[in-house]
Amino acid sequence: METLCSAVVFPSFKIRTSQFSKCGSIRASLAIEQQTSQTKVALLRIGTRGSPLALAQAFETRDKLMASHPELAVEGAIQIVIIKTTGDKILSQPLADIGGKGLFTKEIDEALINGDIDIAVHSMKDVPTYLPDKTILPCNLLREDVRDAFISLSAASLADLPSGSIVGTASLRRKSQILHRYPSLNVEENFRGNVQTRLRKLSEGVVQATLLALAGLKRLNMTENVTSILSIDDMLPAVAQGAIGIACRSNDDRMAEYLASLNHAETKLAVSCERSFLETLEGSCRTPIAGYCSRNVDGNCLFRGLVASPDGTSVLETSRVGPYVAEDMIQMGKDAGEELLSRAGPGFSVAST
Repeated sequence: METLCSAVVFPSFKIRTSQFSKCGSIRASLAIEQQTSQTKVALLRIGTRGSPLALAQAFETRDKLMASHPELAVEGAIQIVIIKTTGDKILSQPLADIGGKGLFTKEIDEALINGDIDIAVHSMKDVPTYLPDKTILPCNLLREDVRDAFISLSAASLADLPSGSIVGTASLRRKSQILHRYPSLNVEENFRGNVQTRLRKLSEGVVQATLLALAGLKRLNMTENVTSILSIDDMLPAVAQGAIGIACRSNDDRMAEYLASLNHAETKLAVSCERSFLETLEGSCRTPIAGYCSRNVDGNCLFRGLVASPDGTSVLETSRVGPYVAEDMIQMGKDAGEELLSRAGPGFSVAST
């Protein structure tokens, strides 16, 4: 486990005014853009969820488009459109209880298909393995750090938490891996909300610790809240964690060209490998599944996959090594998924429900 500093201290969380000011400035900028759009017809409309993290990802996309295409750098050329999804509306239940696929993408995809937006910016880990008809996803931006961050006011790591401590996470993947390694801990599943909300709940003592994606904390400039970083060996990430995906309509060649100019080929290959694994398992938010593809020291693809029971009592892992080439990587993900399905057997359900 990698710590962020040599001496561990436990101050109150630094959810600073400047962080909220940043969120405020994002929304202020958004308001200005929306006002501008009333007098100008935008050349490109970006659809996104409205959380601070989702907006940060949308603005990252906007800035890259403006830097690459002068016509999009003109004031009012790009409009950001906030769309509330099912996952945003229902906060009182664990994600696994809500069920279904596309909890954080369906409404955005519908707006794309209906022509209300031109491109859709998603966290790739939220994107179902089957894209809606009439859409394509030709672009993944450069991937951020895939690891999970441990955050606590009272402990330096999961191992340091006293027996019976409560860890808050809405992720069954995190829950199963935590309980597999530390069965004496308790997990609060319905620990939902944006990053700021979860940190506030933690500071109020609702839980003793939480895990958050380091990628999101970096994009929000909130890494000072991190107590330590979990290694890939300690916590295998979610499929496509840390990656941003951008979709457009399949018949919109102009948008497809814009997005192709932003695509990071190595990230897209890794995400394709991981999603092939997930598709083979037919995984849903009810199933603890983890998968991560990276380059090894020889430059080849190293894929690691995991399925588990929600209580962490059973964890199955596998890995593959092969050429860092699209066809081979997609096949590796598929083979790994088929292996775990075979090993799991009929009594170990990883099917979507």
